[in-house]
Amino acid sequence: MRFHEETLAEMQVSFLRGKGRCAMYPVSDAFLQAVQENTRTYYWTGRITTAAGIVHEFGYTDIVKGSGYISRQCCGSTEIELGTVYSAELGITLFTQIDRYTLENAKVELSYHLLLPDGTYEEVPMGIFEVSEANRTVRCLELKAYDYMLRFEKDFNGFETVGKAYDFMELCGKACSVELAQEREEIETMPNGSVYLSIYTDNDIETYRDVLYYVGQVLGGFFCINRAGQLELRKYGGNPVMEFGNKHRFSSSFSDFITRYTAVSSTNKKTEMAEYYALEVDDGLTMNLGVNPLLQFGVDETRRQLCTNILNDLSVINYVPFDSETIGNLALDLGDVLRFSGGQADEGQISAVTSMQIWIGGRHTLKGVGKNPRLAQAKSKNDKNISGLLNQIEAGKIGIHTFTNASAFTVAETDVKIISIEFATSEDNHAQFFGQVVVDVSADAVERTAYAKGNVAVPAAAVYAADAGNSDADVSGEDGSGENGSPAQIGTTEEQTVSVELPVIWQEDGQAAAHFTFEFNDSVVEIHQPEETWHSGKHTILLYYPIENVVADYTNTFNVYMRMSGGTGAVDTGSCVASISGQSMGAGAAWDGTITIEESTGRIPVMGGLDVCGFGAAVGFEIDETVKRQMEDTVSGRIAFGGFAMPIETE
Repeated sequence: MRFHEETLAEMQVSFLRGKGRCAMYPVSDAFLQAVQENTRTYYWTGRITTAAGIVHEFGYTDIVKGSGYISRQCCGSTEIELGTVYSAELGITLFTQIDRYTLENAKVELSYHLLLPDGTYEEVPMGIFEVSEANRTVRCLELKAYDYMLRFEKDFNGFETVGKAYDFMELCGKACSVELAQEREEIETMPNGSVYLSIYTDNDIETYRDVLYYVGQVLGGFFCINRAGQLELRKYGGNPVMEFGNKHRFSSSFSDFITRYTAVSSTNKKTEMAEYYALEVDDGLTMNLGVNPLLQFGVDETRRQLCTNILNDLSVINYVPFDSETIGNLALDLGDVLRFSGGQADEGQISAVTSMQIWIGGRHTLKGVGKNPRLAQAKSKNDKNISGLLNQIEAGKIGIHTFTNASAFTVAETDVKIISIEFATSEDNHAQFFGQVVVDVSADAVERTAYAKGNVAVPAAAVYAADAGNSDADVSGEDGSGENGSPAQIGTTEEQTVSVELPVIWQEDGQAAAHFTFEFNDSVVEIHQPEETWHSGKHTILLYYPIENVVADYTNTFNVYMRMSGGTGAVDTGSCVASISGQSMGAGAAWDGTITIEESTGRIPVMGGLDVCGFGAAVGFEIDETVKRQMEDTVSGRIAFGGFAMPIETE
């Protein structure tokens, strides 16, 4: 077993440049040298941490021989998939007397230690797992555990929200207490990473795991939990990270075809048609994306660009399916591209690892799946069987549209749109808006001034000639001294009370005023604008508004704006939730012809000490009737330029 063409350092650089392309776990060159020897010395260690924080260490001798395994996969058993969110599984039996009833939600960490040529051991972490089953025999404890992917099996409330792919990843990670392995910049540099996506209420999303599945499809990759317990997006690549020779595998089988993808198919829920996007030479497989809620309701050009970017990621797949039992390299990860040589292997082809099973103290099984493009030619590429996609709006049935913010924002003195919900009904009726916002307020400090008043008592005191400085005083000595040379007392003063008034200045936490404005179909609701006054700290406000005279078969938009004075407010991801409910609501109403464009800037510094106020512009275009032959365009609102606080209105 040896590296093909690239050194480890070069492959790590290639991985970073590939932005999510799969690469094996980074290990030293000495590890790679030791792992390809015919014999090797190694051992395993582990740690169990209970929910109460109690730690139980175990070693290689504590593991029942042949009982331990780790199973991972990123695809099904027959073909390559996108967006997958499979959990890794750990099974192990230990010689231990640990009470199994203390292991509910316990964490298991496992590590592999390999002896290097210099006599030291290098540790390779094998993952973090949470116990799901713990069974006791007379001497042993049998454990079955899964990685953090199962945490995403948590109900997703069908929130209607807008954000970029990383915003949805961040929302899922925060809701399910799983860290992200990648930063926002890495995800947003991917082809579809910087595109705003929408989740509408009418979808089949049930859990946060479903959300990740659809986000993974859009990004052209798959999700897994890495060895540090973090959520990581990976993509398939074309550069092999390792070559397996004939002497480093016990058995292997290779397919006589190459899995290639030259087209994608995505069902458009609005048109009830399956849209087909292909490369110039379309002679391979078609990846069916099904009904992805994140690929709905966009204009044709946006959908085309999203699907084309997914296809470009798929086009690097040029793999030979295989199944091989090897001596193992525990630095390999899911999605790693391999080259096999010797025996029946074709050295000119590559394969990708889509599943693996590691036996503790045993062999390492690798597998790569894929379909035969020749067999796929007999099937229709454009699957038009989209039964169940019709929007069924039952008269009289109460529906609900929900919303949550997928990214955090800060509110200051200018209006910030915190909630936006689109909805439609099949008949004229009424609806109700409910919202709740959790705001972390930072109020401006205020200076307080007061006067402290009080009385000061001046005590009684004797007055002596030496202090009085009066030459006319009647004293017993010529030098003003009394008997025995002491100062002569010439009088006394009585105790006096003096009134004193002093200024006192201090600073204290002020109060920030939060103002909320409702907007229904571009018309501001003037009669009801909630306000709250808060000190610094976290506060929650409940919002409500009855929406009257909802027109049937028309896309309605309800927006909520928020601004603050006397301080700022921070709203974290998922801290703003809202809903609109009513009878005969539907999720797929036709576009009403409204286009809204908004742009704003901050304050602009000018040389010489001037400071131009920030300005904003909002232009609304509305097609009054989309069904009439005649059409009238109107521009609503005003265009204001606020430089130097001198607005100019245009009609």
